[in-house]
Amino acid sequence: MPESVVVRCPVCRREHLFTAPEYPCVCGAPVVPPLDPRARATAVSHRSWEDDWVTVLCASCGRRGEWPHPELGCPCGTVLRIPVAAGAAVERAEPAPRRAFQPVTIRTARDAVTAAALYLRWLGYRDIRRAYQRPPNGIGIAARGLLAQVDPTVRPASLRDVECLWLTAMTESATCVYFSLSGYATEARAVADTLGVPLFVLDLTGTPQPVNTLADDLDSTGA
Repeated sequence: MPESVVVRCPVCRREHLFTAPEYPCVCGAPVVPPLDPRARATAVSHRSWEDDWVTVLCASCGRRGEWPHPELGCPCGTVLRIPVAAGAAVERAEPAPRRAFQPVTIRTARDAVTAAALYLRWLGYRDIRRAYQRPPNGIGIAARGLLAQVDPTVRPASLRDVECLWLTAMTESATCVYFSLSGYATEARAVADTLGVPLFVLDLTGTPQPVNTLADDLDSTGA
């Protein structure tokens, strides 16, 4: 069961009851970041990829996954980062078939990146991180053997966008996948089929929708 802790905002001193979010491990077991009730929540003043994610051990299969660090928005406007117990594991659960993907609502560009990262984790990719090379458009994220591009802009991804992603992935001996919030130009879809690039559109619920057959296959079979 997800655990709950009382969280006090260090700015306005309000108290909140926070329940840890639950994420699906690749094995199907629920993974819940273990909260530290003795530590104090801190206000988020700036963001970095390392601080926004936390490693959690699934006690069912032993996998270590990277999940969004638990956060809570206070009515005073402060974003609170909830402390997580170091080295702890979630409660053991019985193995189960792969659960349905649990999306996060997209309101900002950061939400789009989080949605794509969670989806890749659901597919079975591990060690998700910010990509070393910044793409011409959007935000690059990477996993072991994979390079992904997340385009949260209001214009359809172009042929050049897809080709640049494919070329960068080739130099890193990785496969690639593209996530766009606004779809793809006709030429981009055609070249993606030729180059073998799965294309997804992120709807506002945070659920990636396959655009081509390659994406359909990836969604069905996983990593």
